[in-house]
Amino acid sequence: MADKKAQVAELTEKFSSSSAVVLTEYRGLTVAKLKQLRRSMADDATFVIAKNTLIMIAAKNAGVTAFEGQLFGPTAMTFVHGDPVTAAKALKDFAKTNPLLVIKTGVMDGIALSEADVKKLADLESREVLLAQAAGVFKASLYKAAYTFNALPSSAVRVVDALRQKQESN
Repeated sequence: MADKKAQVAELTEKFSSSSAVVLTEYRGLTVAKLKQLRRSMADDATFVIAKNTLIMIAAKNAGVTAFEGQLFGPTAMTFVHGDPVTAAKALKDFAKTNPLLVIKTGVMDGIALSEADVKKLADLESREVLLAQAAGVFKASLYKAAYTFNALPSSAVRVVDALRQKQESN
């Protein structure tokens, strides 16, 4: 009994401290395959297998209601503590080569995600790529502004020079 309370407390803490949680079914996957999945997302997420009743209690304790009606069969949770996009990509890529892993649902920042939403999240670019793209856009805008600001004085100098030449010729 104390062991189950400790497991619920640990799961509740993981629910509370994670930026996203994805619920999966792993029926038929070997221990070696699950170990491979864990290694593929070790930097961004933790893959945890637990009993459905313990997951339900921990989710309720953490205020997560997105998994109601989804807790059946062999269930595993992916608790994301890094980039949710990278973790979702790892799950989606693993599920492509191992169709026995089924993504059921998820929750991110308190918002329920369907299986399709988790797959859309996986199709996004990673945080680093999006930041690099934003930096490129800002750099281009700054270059354009600098060019415009430099063009104004040079065109003013040309106008003044043309006026001076016109006066000299008169």
